Amino acid sequence: MGIEVGGLIGLIVLIADIWAIVNVFQSSASTAAKVIWIVVILLLPVVGLIVWLIAGPRGVRV
Repeated sequence: MGIEVGGLIGLIVLIADIWAIVNVFQSSASTAAKVIWIVVILLLPVVGLIVWLIAGPRGVRV
């Protein structure tokens, strides 16, 4: 009846990917760059997230 560790890690990755996609939408990058980043994040959830954290477009800062 315990929570599966794999399920918990999957949920954390899903939340992080959604956060990354929201930040890509808020960035000032071109539309093409946004689409490419979103596709990378969706197709490679863990690797895409790590690459986005290192090299991805930054959100608009207020």
